[in-house]
Amino acid sequence: MNALAKKAMAAGNNAACWVYRRSSGRIGGTARGLPVLLLTVPGRKTGKQRSVPVAYFEHANGYLVAATAGGSKTSPQWIRNLAATGQAHIEIRGDHQDVDVRIPEGNERDQLWNDVVLSTAPSFAKYEEKAGRIIEVALLTPH
Repeated sequence: MNALAKKAMAAGNNAACWVYRRSSGRIGGTARGLPVLLLTVPGRKTGKQRSVPVAYFEHANGYLVAATAGGSKTSPQWIRNLAATGQAHIEIRGDHQDVDVRIPEGNERDQLWNDVVLSTAPSFAKYEEKAGRIIEVALLTPH
């Protein structure tokens, strides 16, 4: 992706976060029928706090997010940042929470992918197929 495309995507992401926050999630609080949260995590290299809107699934007293990146061949930066820090901040319709983060692997990841993600949003299967990679998931557990 060239520098101009990256800047355009960053500007779109910033605008989406601004609208979500300004409307307490009334605008941008859902995507394709799924609820959306704002995930804020420090960059693993810069330490700068970055926010991104992400669809989520309620699971086991917390939340599950899937790093689909729309079916991109590479994982989104936010999942790499989550793996590096183990903590994040989320906002759901104006409710702010600090969360612990865990990235399940192997059979546990597969079970969550199938039983939580695909059972709720079967269309997510196309992201994994398009990406040609295993889509990581992250468990977010409020403190």
